[in-house]
Amino acid sequence: MDSNKMSITNTPTSNDACLSIVHSLMCHRQGGESESFAKRAIESLVKKLKEKKDELDSLITAITTNGAHPSKCVTIQRTLDGRLQVAGRKGFPHVVYARLWRWPDLHKNELKHVKYCQYAFDLKCDNVCVNPYHYERVVSPGIDLSGLTLSSPLLVKDEYDYDNQQSHSSSESHLQTIQHPPSRPGPQETFSTPALLPPSEGSSSASTSAFSTITAGPSTPEYWCSIAYFEMDVQVGETFKVPSTCPIVTVDGYVDPSGGDRFCLGQLSNVHRTENIERARLHIGKGVQLECKGEGDVWVRCLSDHAVFVQSYYLDREAGRAPGDAVHKIYPSAYIKVFDLRQCHRQMQQQAATAQAAAAAQAAAVAGNIPGPGSVGGIAPAISLSAAAGIGVDDLRRLCILRMSFVKGWGPDYPRQSIKETPCWIEIHLHRALQLLDEVLHTMPIADPQPLD
Repeated sequence: MDSNKMSITNTPTSNDACLSIVHSLMCHRQGGESESFAKRAIESLVKKLKEKKDELDSLITAITTNGAHPSKCVTIQRTLDGRLQVAGRKGFPHVVYARLWRWPDLHKNELKHVKYCQYAFDLKCDNVCVNPYHYERVVSPGIDLSGLTLSSPLLVKDEYDYDNQQSHSSSESHLQTIQHPPSRPGPQETFSTPALLPPSEGSSSASTSAFSTITAGPSTPEYWCSIAYFEMDVQVGETFKVPSTCPIVTVDGYVDPSGGDRFCLGQLSNVHRTENIERARLHIGKGVQLECKGEGDVWVRCLSDHAVFVQSYYLDREAGRAPGDAVHKIYPSAYIKVFDLRQCHRQMQQQAATAQAAAAAQAAAVAGNIPGPGSVGGIAPAISLSAAAGIGVDDLRRLCILRMSFVKGWGPDYPRQSIKETPCWIEIHLHRALQLLDEVLHTMPIADPQPLD
């Protein structure tokens, strides 16, 4: 009882200093925005409400109780274009704060105000209510649902574009964690139609030719993927192969015998297992479901009570990042596409072609017979080409592999720099993609990178 009482008395009121109110409200943010952006957005709101004590108290109550009790409108003045500027970004105020405290992946057209809200954004009053609990989330029929799960990483990306202007060089040289909360409750199997996915920019002719060649060769491996389980940098147990007759496989932390469509990590022993690994393993719980759709696209559903962290070139690309440049945090009950076979096939074809062309050009440059400007003794072009010629078979194989850590993340937001420092993770080799890679390498063999000198 005492601890409960403590938490109630610790909740600030409108009479407290701005700083302690901001601190308390920061504890309830949903994590879709960076800490610095969230702090500036909340500070700006608290300062505007300092003269309206009842509204500030209303906000504090609504946020700290997660909307458990009805609360009053919390208003700020409407701007000329209706948008609010925070940390160099503009957005509709009710959307900014609803994202911050309720739905990190919210789309701006998805909010509908509750009946008793007198200053709702759509009512066009001079003041706008930004109480996140005065709005409900609705998915309007005009929105392409397939994009919902994909819209969240883009929002996070926007915030980095502005927020890290001062420290751009440092922010770009690191991985970044991109959040993927569940986009709405309930199963979402209905969105799997490929027709809804956006075409890749300006490459319709290239993509259709790639589509036609993808059907070449036998497309039925006996197993659709194989899963290796690791603790830190040590593989534990045998690699688990998933038969093509089981398009959905569950990887969980229980101790049942593995087989068919279920890989149980609980029963695997490791003599090098530390207490930290032991603790993390206890939290794998129901784990994840991997689902193979169509010829080889892969979706992940997080069944665990804890997030899983995924390395996925497909999600990197959707979030506008360079491949391998981000870690994707997939929240409990989120269901999200992590691998696209056609996109992977196009990418391997492009990279193999680039590597092959670069290697040929490099050989010519070293022989000193590259024509055209900049061919100073064949040296300069050789140096710029070396990067492209440096693409080896391993780089292409990486396109066909997913990695996923349970419970613990890695990258700049975490103490662990690479997935090999996380306590329990899996590597998933996608057999259809690897089969296509073999075909690509038969038509465009690439040598393993040779040093220049």
